Amino acid sequence: MKPFTWMKRILLFQGVYYILTGLWPLLHLPSFLAVTGDKTDIWLVKMVGCLAATIGIYLIYSLRESPARLLAILSAFSFGIIDVYYVYQDVILPVYLGDAIVEAILILLLFIVKK
Repeated sequence: MKPFTWMKRILLFQGVYYILTGLWPLLHLPSFLAVTGDKTDIWLVKMVGCLAATIGIYLIYSLRESPARLLAILSAFSFGIIDVYYVYQDVILPVYLGDAIVEAILILLLFIVKK
């Protein structure tokens, strides 16, 4: 059995993080809205939740099946850039900057860690 490398630990963390944050609005929308603010397009909240959970599941699955670094970097960038842009457009609450910070850390780690 191969050792659990730092890259695999980062991918596992990112996968679990995306699954949890993706499922949150699907499993308990009232608490999600209480923390992140009211939304007019609930369908979009749920769609993004589904996509985040899907990416998380893929990242964890890929630990055994194939490299996932590119998907991990691009998905973290996508979530982070949307967070920052829409916070500064006053569309979403500043609480989303916390997610942007996590995404930025993940991107840095994914570039720094080789295996």
